[in-house]
Amino acid sequence: MRVYLDNAATTPVDPKVVQAMVPVLTETYGNPSSIHAKGREARALIETSRKQIAKYFNASPAEFFFSSGGTEADNMILRCAVHDLGVTRIITSAIEHHAVLHTAEELAANDGIVLELVKLDAEGAIDLAHLEELLKDTTNKTIVSLMHGNNEIANLLPLEKVGAMCKEYNALFHSDTVQTMGHYELDFKKLNMHFATCAAHKFHGPKGIGFMYVNADYKLKPMITGGAQERNMRAGTENIHGIVGLAKAVELAHEDMEGHQKYVTDLKMYMVDQLKASIPDVHFNGQSASKDSLYTVLSVCFPPNDMGDMFLYNLDIEGICASGGSACSSGSNVGSHVLRAIGSVMERPSIRFSFSRFNTKQDVDHVVTVLKELYAVPA
Repeated sequence: MRVYLDNAATTPVDPKVVQAMVPVLTETYGNPSSIHAKGREARALIETSRKQIAKYFNASPAEFFFSSGGTEADNMILRCAVHDLGVTRIITSAIEHHAVLHTAEELAANDGIVLELVKLDAEGAIDLAHLEELLKDTTNKTIVSLMHGNNEIANLLPLEKVGAMCKEYNALFHSDTVQTMGHYELDFKKLNMHFATCAAHKFHGPKGIGFMYVNADYKLKPMITGGAQERNMRAGTENIHGIVGLAKAVELAHEDMEGHQKYVTDLKMYMVDQLKASIPDVHFNGQSASKDSLYTVLSVCFPPNDMGDMFLYNLDIEGICASGGSACSSGSNVGSHVLRAIGSVMERPSIRFSFSRFNTKQDVDHVVTVLKELYAVPA
């Protein structure tokens, strides 16, 4: 039996998304920059997809620019905010994805940007009072970059509160919404967001495609040059089948979003209960065991054991796919920067299990049974 519980790293592509993409690969293969019929067909697919996506976020199609995924989009937004919009100060946190954190650190080192880290509580929640202090105490043009849902510990940022705060103090607001796009309703206008990012493969779309949302009041220059694609914002021949797949994944995610949320939340909380009942001294990192956290992610802190780096390997042998933290950092051997930032006991192994609507209670039962065997817990 193989159980896939690493959906925060990537999700299986929905068969309906594949069905939408195949005709594009086989029939609508023209270059969308070409003026002949095949090119026009391809261009029409791109613009139709853009319109389909925009309607779900209360935004104009002109505010969406397709990218290779979330990392590129995060990079472009932060770099262009500094180089094109005059931003001289970035406020972020120590638990952001490295696409944000490393970019901010590089801009601080190379461009002289003031970099401020907002305080966290013991569970990794953003200290909103400290964020307000930071926003009050500056004359620098500021961008706040805080992720909506943490990919390791499942904490959720109150987007509406942070957006209102940024509006009050005249700061730009960017949120890395990669883990929550397709999982929560996001009204960009209501949330006072200037920038957001998306990666299709986090909600059953294809890899290698995503978008950046850029509020129409702000004009960025391209980070990738050499062509006029994406209205001169992102050079390179468009990933047409990926764009169509992204639009289909967005549509499917919104068809029964409440149902997906309830189903996956119940699955996660079932696993929380089973682990508490089966493994002595098990803990959970951040707010991941709460019903109010990012419902797709559960970060489990297990009792010390002698398996060390073999813990994940032993799970894999038993057919279980999970992660020791962010998959983007796997193999780095430095441990999770997120867990270090919240003071998690690094001597205790932590495993991230992440769920999708394609998982079942039988999957959870198999995982818990294997964990009991590894810990030699009597049946």
